[in-house]
Amino acid sequence: MEFRCRIASPTGEISEGVYVADSEVRLRHDFEEKNLYVLSLQAKGSVAGLSLRLPHQTRIPPREFLIFNQELATLLKAGMPLVQSLDLLKRRVESPVFRAVLEDVYERVRSGSALSEAFGAHESILPTVYTASLLAGERSGSLDSVLRRFVEYSKIIATIKRKIVSALVYPALLTTLALALVCVIVIWVVPAFSNFYGSFTNARLPLITRIIIAISDFIRGQFLLLLIGIPLLAGGLVAWARQPVQKTRFDRLILGMPMLGDVAQKFSTSQMARTLATLLGGGLPLVHALDIASRSMSNQFMAKQLAIVTTRVKEGESFSAALQARRVFPEVAVKMAEVGEQTGALQEMLNTVADFYDEEISTNMERFVTLVEPTLLVIMGIVIASILISLYMPIFQLSSVLSSPGAP
Repeated sequence: MEFRCRIASPTGEISEGVYVADSEVRLRHDFEEKNLYVLSLQAKGSVAGLSLRLPHQTRIPPREFLIFNQELATLLKAGMPLVQSLDLLKRRVESPVFRAVLEDVYERVRSGSALSEAFGAHESILPTVYTASLLAGERSGSLDSVLRRFVEYSKIIATIKRKIVSALVYPALLTTLALALVCVIVIWVVPAFSNFYGSFTNARLPLITRIIIAISDFIRGQFLLLLIGIPLLAGGLVAWARQPVQKTRFDRLILGMPMLGDVAQKFSTSQMARTLATLLGGGLPLVHALDIASRSMSNQFMAKQLAIVTTRVKEGESFSAALQARRVFPEVAVKMAEVGEQTGALQEMLNTVADFYDEEISTNMERFVTLVEPTLLVIMGIVIASILISLYMPIFQLSSVLSSPGAP
């Protein structure tokens, strides 16, 4: 049989390939004899190692996944064997997807597989850093501590994301309301004024009024086409932007945007630093941790830059020097990484970097909302006032229209 494998050497070098073996157990045994760590292993032709019993939906609820790991860490800390802990916890899971995953993991662990290998068979629907954290916990003999560190890591990342989304909700709501109000005016109010002004055959309307009326006529005439076309166009743009190459370009464009670009850069730096600190704390080599961190970053442009950093570190360059050469990570992060390398306290420095930028993100988002809210209100007022003035301007000129030759 052929198996698609992703393995790591004791020095942290990662490789992928297709291997031939009589069985999965035999292949794992061969890797262990060579002191290689199996990150993922699946039969060639299968889909990410998922059990055929998995439902069509392949998303694990984040909150349920977090609670599972908290409880698993607690049971292991209390001294309960891993197999019994999994057997107990899988019965309490509500998500059909997660329950099916845990059933498969339980069977694999009971058959002799390591926990990291069992979860590694489902890495396509799990956080990238998770299986690596499990591997680090198994190597260091402190699986419960690594699980607690992963839970803390997940909570902090989720909190930062929640703060960013919360800060953007109000501006998005204001923009939506403004667009809805403009649509109401253009579709229902403008035609009434247009019919009224049409009774004055000799009246020449101001240019801005004619433009507003023309826009209204176009929208009303093509309303069904626009109603269908705009969502389709938006969906097409989203699908296009999700393509790997376009996603990288889009993420790079975001980094260049005023204010939001600064927040995106700091969030990616915080995410990178906290992931590395979590993995290094579990005992993984720096190169291995860098490879995982680059695959777990949300900004694909910065992820590719970190992948280049990983390559240069493999070639012998220091981590801080490789970061400095890419010129996309903040100078403060580079300097603190350099100090961490020189003092042998890289993990602590990376945690400090992550905490520092988490605070910076919160401050920047508060400043962003403080500036954006009044700006949006002013823009809304200008747009709506311009539309209303353009509609009422002919009324202000009505006396001259009525006094003109041929007026009734």
